[in-house]
Amino acid sequence: MTEAGFNAAAWLVDRVAAERGDHPAVETPSQTVTYDQLVELTGRAAAGFRSLGMRRDDRVVFVANDDIALFAGVLGAMRGGFVAVPISTMYGPAELAEIINDSGAVALVASSTFAEPAAGAAAQCPDLRQVVWDGDPGEHAAVITGADQLSWDDLVARGAQADATELEPVPAGSDAWALWLYTSGTTGKPKGAMHRHENIRLVCDTYGAQVLGITQQDRCLSVAKLFFAYGIGNSMFFPLSVGATSVLNPERPTPTGMAERIRTGRPTLFFGVPTFYAGLLSSDIPDDTFASVRLGASAGEPLPKGVQERMKTRFGLEILDGIGSTECLHIFLSNRPGEIKMGTTGKAVPGYDLEIRDLDGTLVADGDPGTLFVRGASSALGYWRRAEATRTVFQGEWLNTGDTYVRDTEGYYTCMGRATDLLKAGGIWVSPTEVEDRLLAHDAIAECAVVGQEDADGLVKPVAVVVTRSAVTAQELDTWCREGLAPFKRPRRVYFVDELPKTATGKMQRFKVRALVKELEAKEAIS
Repeated sequence: MTEAGFNAAAWLVDRVAAERGDHPAVETPSQTVTYDQLVELTGRAAAGFRSLGMRRDDRVVFVANDDIALFAGVLGAMRGGFVAVPISTMYGPAELAEIINDSGAVALVASSTFAEPAAGAAAQCPDLRQVVWDGDPGEHAAVITGADQLSWDDLVARGAQADATELEPVPAGSDAWALWLYTSGTTGKPKGAMHRHENIRLVCDTYGAQVLGITQQDRCLSVAKLFFAYGIGNSMFFPLSVGATSVLNPERPTPTGMAERIRTGRPTLFFGVPTFYAGLLSSDIPDDTFASVRLGASAGEPLPKGVQERMKTRFGLEILDGIGSTECLHIFLSNRPGEIKMGTTGKAVPGYDLEIRDLDGTLVADGDPGTLFVRGASSALGYWRRAEATRTVFQGEWLNTGDTYVRDTEGYYTCMGRATDLLKAGGIWVSPTEVEDRLLAHDAIAECAVVGQEDADGLVKPVAVVVTRSAVTAQELDTWCREGLAPFKRPRRVYFVDELPKTATGKMQRFKVRALVKELEAKEAIS
């Protein structure tokens, strides 16, 4: 249902401030901002952007730490009727420039931490008019010649001098652009998914309210950063929607660093990804680290049953495994508190419909694998300047997730991997995640990935790439898999590596694992 004048930033901040103005909205290790202060700060940011000559629907890109400038900047952009485009801080100058140019952004907000790649990118973006620095960019600012530069504090100060009417939220409308999120690129080139103002309210009302059961007493801490769909929901949309508190971690997430942030921030809701949970289990952080946390969540990739069980046993943390997407803005399929079926991704989140289809588009029976399709009002409007990709993924009201799933007779969905990841060994489907789950149950294995590799006959067989925490041989792992899996599912080869290729939040990049296997195979052939 469309609503004239609706502005997501005002709904998240001003609406709550009217009742809980002095309550902490966001906390960093060095600063606390109340809801009243956030109203003022986002208003000044919106007016500051407008003072730079920005007009309705202009895009502003953010390459920044999870800190106040990014948090208030994204909200300020939406408040002013502009489009916020937070992008990964892991990109180099060329990749950043490609996204900035693709989005048509006229302004860039960057943390000085990323001054070198941000400045290098800005120098390659002829349409970029303004660069706003959070911190001192130092010598890197000199490479930018085609855009004006100022500090975040100067931007806010300019907004403070504006007329009071300039600080008010723009009546954007529920169908107006609010946020563009570029996909992580785990399966290809990043594409900008265009989200409406209304989509933000929708994910708060579905997963936030009806699955997490978030309340104003909660405190949210996320491993996934704000530039991810998962992270911005965890750290901004959900807590602000109910007047709760966002606990930000500006630093790169590590088990030790995150344990310290949990100790100081005392979150009640913790959001992670499977690889990070595995890393926590391999660390020596105290077993009472999660004492303040009432509930954990996981997304990004399937959470192995073994990891989930060990997190519960060691830390006492109940984790809801789920799946979402940049295109749907957040999680649409999840386990529920008190109804967790470990090893599955749960059931449809209220507000979403799911179907599993075969290659012909026919619905499959329970127990049979197929491609997962989702229908929900929070779906993006499509990809910016990607007509062919939009037609492939957005099919009428339905969205093709590209994930292979099966549903059991109880209505629980289990991930079998990406549609291109599912393997056939001996003519029988093999799920990489099932084999990975078995390997991760071995005490010596810290991380692993299973992909397909062609044998001498050109047949694809599963192989494993593993990171170990203690000594183990390939033969021992073969025996371990034979004891817990059907023989045809066992990895035919095991490669030992120091680390797996991952995204900024620790999500495994399976296409890079495949490339790594080819490299390792070639080295063995030479030797």
